[in-house]
Amino acid sequence: MKVLIIKTSSLGDVIHTLPALSDAQAAIPKIEFDWVIEEGFAQVPTWHSAVKQVIPIALRRWRKNKSWVAVKEMLAFIKKLRSQNYDYIIDAQGLIKSAVITRLTHGEKCGLNFNSAREKVASFFYGQKIAVAKEQHAITRVRKLFAQILHYPIKKEVDYGIKSFFTIPKEHDKSLIFVHGSSHPHKCWEEYKWIELARLASAKGFEIKLPWGNALELKRAQKIAALSNAQVLPQTALHELALIFLKSSGVIAVDTGLGHLAAALDVPTVSLYQNTNPALIGTIGARCEKVQNLSTIPVSEVWEKVEGVKK
Repeated sequence: MKVLIIKTSSLGDVIHTLPALSDAQAAIPKIEFDWVIEEGFAQVPTWHSAVKQVIPIALRRWRKNKSWVAVKEMLAFIKKLRSQNYDYIIDAQGLIKSAVITRLTHGEKCGLNFNSAREKVASFFYGQKIAVAKEQHAITRVRKLFAQILHYPIKKEVDYGIKSFFTIPKEHDKSLIFVHGSSHPHKCWEEYKWIELARLASAKGFEIKLPWGNALELKRAQKIAALSNAQVLPQTALHELALIFLKSSGVIAVDTGLGHLAAALDVPTVSLYQNTNPALIGTIGARCEKVQNLSTIPVSEVWEKVEGVKK
């Protein structure tokens, strides 16, 4: 059986989709997936053994660069997409943009129905429309979507299926990774609290490492490092950052995709939430702790959570 997944972004949403692949692979051992995904996240599906081919798309870049080169790239993408036939095409995103991509493909087009899709109009683009209640965790919703389309029962465990791709280090650094950046400013934690947490961790003998992904995050990381015993990492590809996570003692992350990556790799993770509901989009893993209502929680309580899950 050959299935195409349409799930272009973001990193957290991509990570949320991985357990559905593991479910399908366990139920249908010979199943193969291709995956349409934004070029910046294209390496993530390659970590799962059920994925045969990744088809990168560059919607974000094409929107900014309306040149003839971008047009040629779009035409080449459409040609590649339409060159293959699939048993099923699953739009796991439920947006109009992902539904339009789905319509370009050859095969049975499937997605969420009118009441289940994030953008209701998207449901008009599918042949098979699936009802999945919204008030559930995003991982559960995707798992149920795949299970109904591909006709198998869902197992209880959440298996992201990517940890085995990496060589797991035999020993771990005494380091903690502070994922302080998010694309949504309201999800971020105040800098002085990161500094206080870094000082608490340093006093316990931990090395603090600060990844970053843009100029604003770099500036924040430099400020935290200047006022604490923390190290600003060089700009790092996702694969390299995954290895850093795996070698660390744990990850402390705001509500962002890298926190979900840490959880998917079974790294001890403390996730920090300001206003979002972790019951719907929070990290899920064997060694995850969550801190809610972050603005009212003392830094010392966050550190207690860290001590509870670190290796």
